[in-house]
Amino acid sequence: MRVAVVDPGSGNLASVLRALTRAAADAGIALEAAVTRDAAEAAAADRLILPGQGAFAACMRGLAALPGMIGVLERRVAEGTPLLGICVGMQIMAERGLEHGVTPGLGWIRGEMAPMAPRGPDGAALPLPQMGWNTLDFPAGGHPLLAGIRPGEHAYFVHSYALSDYDAGEVLATTDYGGPVVAIVGRGNLAGTQFHVEKSAAVGLRILANFLRWTP
Repeated sequence: MRVAVVDPGSGNLASVLRALTRAAADAGIALEAAVTRDAAEAAAADRLILPGQGAFAACMRGLAALPGMIGVLERRVAEGTPLLGICVGMQIMAERGLEHGVTPGLGWIRGEMAPMAPRGPDGAALPLPQMGWNTLDFPAGGHPLLAGIRPGEHAYFVHSYALSDYDAGEVLATTDYGGPVVAIVGRGNLAGTQFHVEKSAAVGLRILANFLRWTP
């Protein structure tokens, strides 16, 4: 299986590749995986991973700067190729981001990435970014990406923006930080995690292994 980890220039690629390689080995899956900025490599891959860190607009600019990459991703997604977005890679799957102005996203899922304004039970503002381990809340027996994971297990989040105005049918899991926050989205052959799977220990490795096995 060939997996292309697309590099939009936002870093953290080595960690993603290491976690992906570990997940495949643990699951007994033969894997060829590489970080790439080459649209031809993305076009030839069996699966695609789109990581991202930092700001929505910078990630979109980085992706747009890769010749032909957005067009290839659009085509592969339309063809049914499984794609996983991670953190800001998940965010740019939305219609737009509202960080430092309005930036169009890829438009693969409904909604926009809006500033969070979380408050605790006492009404006091909670710190941003939301940083650390938070539970994943989802119906048991849900999406194949969550196979083997129990509701209430933890993943590692770092973000100050969250998906809003979304389609509830595209939300696979939420977390709680001053109220429900979208944690995983999915539609057809697309999925995205707001949290960092590569930093989420056993839960992250399980999600990556499930992604490699997934047949949308």
